[in-house]
Amino acid sequence: MSHLPRILTVGAEVALLPAAVRKFPTKIFRSNVSNINCQLRLQNRPKGLLAPGDLQLIESPVPEIRDGQALARVKYLSIDPTMRLWMAADTYLPAVGVGEVMRAIGFAEIVESRHPDYKKGDRLTGLTGLQEYVILDESAKRSFQKVPKIPFVPDTVFLGVLGVNGLTAFFGMEIAQPKKGDTLVVSAAAGATGSIVGQIGKIHGCRVVGIAGSDDKCAWIAKDLGFDAAINYKHPDWKEKLATATPKGIDIDFENVGGDIMQTVLGRMNLHGRVVLCGLISGYTKGDPGMASFATVLVKRLRVQGFIILDYASRFMEAATQLGHWKMFGKLKDRETIVEGLEKAPDAINMLFTGGNTGKLIVKL
Repeated sequence: MSHLPRILTVGAEVALLPAAVRKFPTKIFRSNVSNINCQLRLQNRPKGLLAPGDLQLIESPVPEIRDGQALARVKYLSIDPTMRLWMAADTYLPAVGVGEVMRAIGFAEIVESRHPDYKKGDRLTGLTGLQEYVILDESAKRSFQKVPKIPFVPDTVFLGVLGVNGLTAFFGMEIAQPKKGDTLVVSAAAGATGSIVGQIGKIHGCRVVGIAGSDDKCAWIAKDLGFDAAINYKHPDWKEKLATATPKGIDIDFENVGGDIMQTVLGRMNLHGRVVLCGLISGYTKGDPGMASFATVLVKRLRVQGFIILDYASRFMEAATQLGHWKMFGKLKDRETIVEGLEKAPDAINMLFTGGNTGKLIVKL
C-alpha cells in the first residue's frame, strides 16, 4: 500500500510527493467524475443508413480544465435527422470531419469549473457532441444555453418541446401564418417536430391532418394530440384518404419529408397556399433531396420558404417562454423514445429513417 500523502488541494501538499510524481501530476477528479471520455467519432461518410464502423466508439482521457474552462458530463443526447446531413457534406454548418467527434445536441451538467459563468451543478443544452464529457470555454455562450430545474418536468423536455424541436415548430408556424379555419397538413407528424407543429396548428384554430408511418403513430396523433385526421402513408389508399381528409384543399404544408409525400400534398394545395420547408428526410439517406416539381408551385402561386432554426437564435427565449406556457397548461403533449447507452447512438440515428421512434428520440448516457 502506498504511503504517499493524499492530495486534497493543489498547493503545498503536492510538494510532499516524490519528485518523479510531481513532474507528471495525475489529474485528480472528484469521486463522481471519470477520467475516461467515451466518444463516437466519424470514421466513414455513410452511404445510405449508418453501417457498423461509420461511427467508431473510442476512449480518450478527459482533459484537465484550465482557467476559463468548465467540464460538463453529458446526460442525454438529442438524435435528429440533420445529423445524417452533417456526416455527408457542408450544409448550413460545415460537415463533421472524418476523425472528429460526431456533432450532436445534448443535455449536460457542470461537474467541475474554472469558468466565471458556470458553477458545479449548472445544467445546459448545446452542441455537446456524441460523447460523455465536454469542455466549455469562452466560446460556450454561442453554442450552450443554461436551463432551469423545473419541478416535475424531466430534463429531456429541454431537448424536445422546450428544445430545438419546439423552437423549430414555433418559428416554422410563424412563417406559415396560420389562420382560424386553415387546413394544415404535417408530414412526419408523429416525430419530435411534426407532433408539436400539429398541436400549435390546433391552438391557432386550424384543421390539422397528420401523415405518419404506422397505425399506432396515427392513433397517437389523432387520439392523444387532437389532430383532426391522421393518414398512414404506408397504406395503399393513403392518397385517397388524404383527399377525403382535406375536402377544402390544403392551405399550409409543413414539410418534413419531401419526395412522393410532398408531391401529393402540393397537388392538393389551394391557390396562394404556404409551404414551410423544414426538412426532406426521405432523401437524406439516398443522396436525393426529395424536392417536388416547381411546376405545381408556379401554377398554384404557392409561397415556399425554407428556414434554419439558427436564424432565430436571438428569439429563443421568447419562443421557449410561450412553449413552456402551452406545455404547463396542457396544450402541448409529447412522447419520447429513449435508447440507453452511447454505443447505441448509431442504431438510434438509423431509427429516424426506418420509423422506429415515436416523438422525440433521445440517447440516455
